[in-house]
Amino acid sequence: MKKGLLIVFSGPSGVGKGTVLKEVEKDEELKIVYSVSMTTRQPREGEIEGVNYFFVTPQEFQEAVANGEMLEYARYAGNFYGTPRSFVEQEREKGNNVLLEIEVQGAKQVMEKAKDCVSIFITPPSLEELERRIRGRQTETEEKIAERIATAHRELQETDRYDHVICNDDLQKAVEEVKAVIRAEMEKE
Repeated sequence: MKKGLLIVFSGPSGVGKGTVLKEVEKDEELKIVYSVSMTTRQPREGEIEGVNYFFVTPQEFQEAVANGEMLEYARYAGNFYGTPRSFVEQEREKGNNVLLEIEVQGAKQVMEKAKDCVSIFITPPSLEELERRIRGRQTETEEKIAERIATAHRELQETDRYDHVICNDDLQKAVEEVKAVIRAEMEKE
């Protein structure tokens, strides 16, 4: 059985990553499995161990980091989050293509540790359009919107690190481009 791909998928907040991925994962031939992250935060109501996250203590997380068991990790809002290498490798050995929807800093860590990963960055047609999309959510304060736009500007400077850059100016076109990248990578030996 051929080993599955490790797909790193990034893009600024509001670019439509989740929407693109929902459409991509409908294609069963692509054998997409989402990576399950490890976290030190407490489970929220309805979250399931091993499905939503692997919930661990801060000590267990630090031990995993010290033992080189994490592909990437970061601290956010007082808790640690990261990608356990073992889950990713087990799924790839089954022939599944493991997808990490991940921010740029974590993506850099994965790209350094997993040289065979396939990296895809989704861009907005423009920063103005990205701001329009974020504002359209009506969930952010002006301060948060400005912060997200500034972060997006920094993240867009990192696109040269990625194997593939796809503009989400038309949802169906972006979905087809992502699928084409994955299919082409699957066909490589």
